Amino acid sequence: MLNLEYNVLEDSLSDLVAERKPGAPKLLDSDKSPPAKKSRGEKVCENSIAASSSTEVMDEQIWKDFPEDLIEAVIARLPIATFFQFRSVCRKWNSLLTSPSFSEQCADVPRVNPWFFTNHRHVFTGAIYDPSLKKWHHPVFQFLPVRMATLPVASAGGLICLWDVNQLNFYVCNPLTLSFKGIPPCSDRGLAPAAVGMVLNGRTTSSGYKLIWLDCNGDHQVYDSLQNTWTCPGVVPPSIKHQLSLDLRSQTVSIGSTLYFMCANPDSVVSYDAVSGAWKRFVIPSPKHLTDRTLAECGGQLLLVGLLSNNAATCVYVWELQKMTLLWKEVDRMPNIWCLEFYGKHVTMTCLGNRGLLMLSLRSKRMNRLVTFDVSKRDWQRVPDCSFHHEKMRFWDSIGTAFFPCPTALP
Repeated sequence: MLNLEYNVLEDSLSDLVAERKPGAPKLLDSDKSPPAKKSRGEKVCENSIAASSSTEVMDEQIWKDFPEDLIEAVIARLPIATFFQFRSVCRKWNSLLTSPSFSEQCADVPRVNPWFFTNHRHVFTGAIYDPSLKKWHHPVFQFLPVRMATLPVASAGGLICLWDVNQLNFYVCNPLTLSFKGIPPCSDRGLAPAAVGMVLNGRTTSSGYKLIWLDCNGDHQVYDSLQNTWTCPGVVPPSIKHQLSLDLRSQTVSIGSTLYFMCANPDSVVSYDAVSGAWKRFVIPSPKHLTDRTLAECGGQLLLVGLLSNNAATCVYVWELQKMTLLWKEVDRMPNIWCLEFYGKHVTMTCLGNRGLLMLSLRSKRMNRLVTFDVSKRDWQRVPDCSFHHEKMRFWDSIGTAFFPCPTALP
C-alpha cells in the first residue's frame, strides 16, 4: 500500500486521552454552592463536553444494528489518508477494498481535485502529488524493472496506464494500492509514435475499461479489459486518416466515453466515441505564436493550454472551446509576476495533468517550475519541489497524468 501518514486524527486523539487521564477535575461538585450564571460560550463548551462523554456509554445494542450501507457511505467520504488508517480497525473494514457495494458508494462521491502521477522520462521512478496537502509521495512499483522507461499516458476511474515505450507493453495499476495488471501485447502494433487514451465502460472499474491506441498513420487498436484482448473495431474515415497529423506533445482528453486528440496541419481536434466507434474532426485554429500546446478539460468542457511568446516575454494561457463558434476563448493567464522569471529565456512547457486542476512543468536553462491552475477557481499555485531517490536525478524532463484517487479501483 502507498504510505499515507498524515496524522489526521492527532488532535482529536490527544483531546480524548486528556479527558481520560486519572485525577482529572470533576465537572460538578455537589458540596459547593450553585455556580454563577454562565455565558453562552461556556454553555456551548459544556454541551460539547457532555456530548463527548456520552459516547463512552453509548449502547452497543444500538450501534450494532446501524445500517451497513450508511457505514459504507460515511467511510467512502473520508479523506484518502483517513480511510487507509481506518482499514486497520477490523477485517470487515479492510475488506471494503474489494466490496462492490463500497465501490459504488465511492463512485457517488464527487472528487473535487485530482492527484498527479509523474515520473522521469528515461528512468521509471514514480511520484504522486496530493494537491490538498501539497505533499509528494514516492511509491515503489516492484513489478516494474527499475531501468525501464515506462511513461504514464492515461488514466480513468483511479487507474493509471503505463506504457513501456521500448517494448511497447502496457501496464494498468492503482497507485494507491499498488495493484497492477500487465496488458497482453498486440503483435500488429508497429513502432510508429502513437497517442493513448483510456475510458471506463461504466461508473466503476468493475464494469471494465478500454485503452485506445492511435498512431500517426491513422491505425488504431482498442483493448477491452473484460475480454482481455486487443481488437480493431471499424476503420478511421479516409477524410480523417489522410490528414491526420497527431500532436503527440498534447495529452489525450477523455470526456465520458469520448476521447479527444490534438492534431496539426491544419489545427484540428479529432474525437473518437469508444461506445459507438464514431470518428469526428473539428477544424479549430489555434491562437497565433502558440507553442507547447496541450488539450485539457474541466466539467465536460474542452480546454487548450499553451505558451504564448511576444518578443522576449512568455506566458501560459488557458482557453475554452466555444461549442457554437468552434473558437478558443481566453479563460485566464499566468500571473505577470511569474512570467518575469522567464523573461528573455527559452521556455518549454509540459502538462502533467489536465483534469480540472492542471499541473504544468515550465522549464528553461537551469530552472524548472511546477505550477497548478484550478480552472473553476481561477487560482494559480506553486508546487513544492519533488526530489527523487536516485542520485543526480533532476525533475527537469518529466511526464505525467492526473487521476482521481480511488482505493477500490481494480486493474
